[in-house]
Amino acid sequence: MDFTSRSVHLMGTTISISILHHQADLLLDKVVHLLFLYEKRFSANDDTSELMKINHQAGKNWVQVHPELFELIELGKKHSLARKSHLNITIGPLVQTWRIGFPDAKIPSTEEIKHCLSLINPTSIKLDAASSSVFLAEKGMKIDLGAVAKGYIADKVIEFVRNEGVTSALINLGGNVLTLGGNEVSKRSWRIGIQHPKLSRGHNVAILPIVNQSVVTSGIYERTLEKQGQSYHHILDSKTGYPVETDVASLTIVSNRSVDGEIWTTRLFGETPTSILEQVEKEEEIEALGITKDDQLFYTSGLEPELLF
Repeated sequence: MDFTSRSVHLMGTTISISILHHQADLLLDKVVHLLFLYEKRFSANDDTSELMKINHQAGKNWVQVHPELFELIELGKKHSLARKSHLNITIGPLVQTWRIGFPDAKIPSTEEIKHCLSLINPTSIKLDAASSSVFLAEKGMKIDLGAVAKGYIADKVIEFVRNEGVTSALINLGGNVLTLGGNEVSKRSWRIGIQHPKLSRGHNVAILPIVNQSVVTSGIYERTLEKQGQSYHHILDSKTGYPVETDVASLTIVSNRSVDGEIWTTRLFGETPTSILEQVEKEEEIEALGITKDDQLFYTSGLEPELLF
């Protein structure tokens, strides 16, 4: 039996999933349906999504939401409020003003930046667990789950195919990879390449052998805005309003859950390599690998990557 694969363009990226199953095509139809459902639930770029109902009611009304959306917002708020965290799910006004990665991307004015920063405050997300309801306390606030949603969705998809009897699978949501089991065709672990930040797609600096784990990579090279001879990357700093200033070009987190990988790549992006390693070494069940702008590789003690430099 060979792997059956399916690709679909969603969430601003190409999503591909490969599974080993005797009814793979039927199962992949269900997976694609799930992916569309989750995009409709979590998207900050679809004005009719369930998330946008909350944003439209900012400063006005509580909104009752699906328990999964409530769970993800609750998780995002927790990590937005964590000490030294660079993750902030109320960064929506800033993301929608810069629009990096979209055709109408622009450099905002100083006044626009100042206005956006005044709306970024995760403590203003009010949550009522009993009714799965969310209220944004200030008018103009916008939640953006772009830093957590893909990981959460990957975990849900893998949970779904596992419950359908799949024992070997790989899902890739554009830089966010989650595996189920090992590669049962090659009879070894999955081999996940870490992209060289300065070279074209497919040029890797390292290979990570992975079984039943997630590999999430964030980088300043993925989406950029080129204006007046300057390049602006898409990872925005919720404190300054501008792209994060960092010596790190790429950060990869290896974790059991994909949502944890997404959370920690964002929480840590903006820290120095030393600080990243110190923080990750204190956490259980996550490992990190980073590449600096001057091509230096750094990684935590629990990783043994196959280096390709």
